[in-house]
Amino acid sequence: MPDQADGSTTTESRREELLRIAADLFASKGFRNTTVRDIADAAGILSGSLYHHFDSKESMVDELMRTFQAELFAAYDEILASSDDARTKLERAVRLSFDTIERRGAEVAIFQNEAATLGTSERFGYLAERNRQSRDVWVTLLTEGVESGALRPDLDITLTYRFIRDTVWVAVRWYRPGGPHTATQVADQYLTILLDGIAKGTPHA
Repeated sequence: MPDQADGSTTTESRREELLRIAADLFASKGFRNTTVRDIADAAGILSGSLYHHFDSKESMVDELMRTFQAELFAAYDEILASSDDARTKLERAVRLSFDTIERRGAEVAIFQNEAATLGTSERFGYLAERNRQSRDVWVTLLTEGVESGALRPDLDITLTYRFIRDTVWVAVRWYRPGGPHTATQVADQYLTILLDGIAKGTPHA
């Protein structure tokens, strides 16, 4: 008979398994189109059994988003607080984005696709705040880059932030772990384009 610790570990593992199944379904089918029964069927259990672990699918997506965001912003804070130079910090942030897409692709997709809809509920009001915090992180990194001379002085910070946001995070729609490129290789190419450009030689006057 398993002791209490073993039982607790088993329960926790089952919760993580159910969350992973739910995350994949929310990401592929959409949160609204995914039912509790869909999740239970994918897990090979009855819907009623799912309620032993979660009281609703809202609780499941809430836990997924909170855990994902806490992990991401802890990493952002570490980058911002580091003694690295401005360019290195920016590179680390871009690499973090692709690493997160590789490891937490479903959560990234859910946030990208569902944050606006979920945010209409008071329960998920923190998603809008996290979006603002993300903007602040990137604006800070870009501003440090300009002020340090690592980035060109005529850079439009807001437009550059939007460019990075819309080109990096949208990669979750096509990037698949185990595909022809690793997350590191994709990040390398994005950084080359972002920091060095794609034109060859000196531009025409």
